[in-house]
Amino acid sequence: MAQSVIVVDFGGQYNQLIARRVREANVYCELIASEKLESKIAELKPIGIIFTGGPASFNEPGAPRIDKKFLELGIPTLGICYGCQLIAGTLGGVVASDGPREYGKRTLEVSDKTSALFKGVAASSQCWMSHTTYVEKTPDGFAVTASTATCRVAAMENKAKKLYGVQFHPEVMHTTEGFKILKNFLYEVCGAKGDWTMANYVESSVAELKARIGDKKILCALSGGVDSAVAATLVHRACKNLTCIFVDHGLLRKGEAEEVVRVFRDEQGMNLIAVDAKDRFLTKLAGVTDPETKRKIIGEEFIRVFEAEAKKIGKVDYLVQGTIYPDVIESGLNKSAVIKSHHNVGGLPDVVDFKELVEPLRLLFKDEVRRLGFELDLPEAIVMRQPFPGPGLAIRIIGDVTESKLEILRDADYILRDEIAKHGLDREIWQYFAALTDIKTVGVMGDERTYDYTVGLRAVTSVDGMTADWARIPFDVLQIISNRIVNEVKHVNRIVYDITSKPPATIEWE
Repeated sequence: MAQSVIVVDFGGQYNQLIARRVREANVYCELIASEKLESKIAELKPIGIIFTGGPASFNEPGAPRIDKKFLELGIPTLGICYGCQLIAGTLGGVVASDGPREYGKRTLEVSDKTSALFKGVAASSQCWMSHTTYVEKTPDGFAVTASTATCRVAAMENKAKKLYGVQFHPEVMHTTEGFKILKNFLYEVCGAKGDWTMANYVESSVAELKARIGDKKILCALSGGVDSAVAATLVHRACKNLTCIFVDHGLLRKGEAEEVVRVFRDEQGMNLIAVDAKDRFLTKLAGVTDPETKRKIIGEEFIRVFEAEAKKIGKVDYLVQGTIYPDVIESGLNKSAVIKSHHNVGGLPDVVDFKELVEPLRLLFKDEVRRLGFELDLPEAIVMRQPFPGPGLAIRIIGDVTESKLEILRDADYILRDEIAKHGLDREIWQYFAALTDIKTVGVMGDERTYDYTVGLRAVTSVDGMTADWARIPFDVLQIISNRIVNEVKHVNRIVYDITSKPPATIEWE
C-alpha cells in the first residue's frame, strides 16, 4: 500500500487543490472531514497530516477545533491559513483579528534558511495571502521562520515536534515557491518515498478487481467520455465478462460515435453493444426549446434505452460507475451516501438489476484519470477529450434541436477544436466549444445578401470548473477559426467570442 497523507478539510476554497498538489508530488492523500481524523489515522497510518484553510475565524463561536492529542502523536503536521491558526490556538498561542488584513500577492521573506520547509526556497518570493485572522503570538517551542511586511508570523514551526504552519497558501500558483514548499513538507519532513504513481495504481487496481469480480458478469454504460472510458478499460484488463453499452443519442460531436466503436470494440476488444437511438431522441426533442426540459427528456430517454438493452443481458453481478474523487469528497464531507446525478451513469442504479457497484476511479482526480488513461495506452483523442455535458449538443443549440442544426454545430465545433490543437493551445485551455445561437443576422457573401446563423465560441481556463476565466486566444488564431467556419460551414455568416468569466456566467450557455 502506498504511503498516505491526510488532508483535513475546514471548508476553504482551495482544499481540493491542496490534495491535488500532494498527489502531483506522487504522494497518496485523502481529503476528510475533521470528525473522521481519528478513524482515518487508524486506517491509513499516515506519514503526515495537513490542516487546510477555511472561512471561519478561530476565535468566533462554533469555529472548527481539533483535540490537542492529534498534535502530540508525533505525526508531521502542516497547517495552512486557518490550519496554521488552529495549531497555534490549540497549543496556547494567541490568534487575533484586529490587525491589518492581507488579501492577494505579498512578498514572503524567509528568516530561517535552515528550516526543512524552506529548503531550496528563495529568501524572498511571492506568496498568496487571504486572511483577516492571524497568529499574534506563537505557542511555546515554536519559531517564526518567514514573514511579510504586514504579517510577522507568515510561517512558524516546532522542529522537535514536527509541527509547521504557514499563513499563506502554498497550493495556489500565485505562491511561486509553493509547490516546492509542499514537497519539502512531504519529502524532507514526512519522509515520503513518492510511491503514488499511475503504474502502481494500475497494478494494484487490476489485482483488486480480479480478486473481487473474478469471472462474474459486469456491466458498464460507456459514454465515450474520459471517465467511463478509463473505468471500462481498467475493468476490462481485469475481467473477462464485461459488457459495455454505448447509447448513441445523436447529440455527440463530429466523429465521436464512430470513434467510440472503433477504439473500444475494434482496438480494445471489448464486448461493446452500440445502440443507434438518434431518431428516437430527435423525435422526443422535436419543438422543445427550454434547456431544462431538454435535459430532462434526454436523461429519461437515455435511461429507458439503456434499461431495454440491459434487460436483454439479464441479471449482472456488478455495475461499473465512473465516479471520481471530487464526487466522493462532496458526498463524504456532506455525510451523504446518495449516488449523485452528475455521475457518468447517474440514475442507472435504479433500473439495472445488479448486486454491487464497482467504482475503479473513486480515488482519482480528473487529471489523474487522464494520466491513468495514458498508462492504459488509450488514444490521446479519448484521454484528452473535452468535457462534454450529458445532454450533448442539445444544450449547445439555443432553441429547438434539429438534424440540420446539429450538422452546422458539429462542423463549426470541429473547426474550433482542430485549430486550437494545431496551434498548441489544447493543453492550455481547460474547455472550448462552439454554440449555435438562435440569432440570424444579415451578411454579405459573394456580393449577395445572406441571412444566416450566428455561432458563439467559448473557451475558458480553469482548475476544477467551479470558477473559470475566458481564455485569451490570440487574435490571429481567432481570425483563422472565424474565417474557416464562415467559409466551410453552410448557413453561418457571423462568429462571436464569449469573454465572460464564471461567475457571473456559467461555462455552458444553457
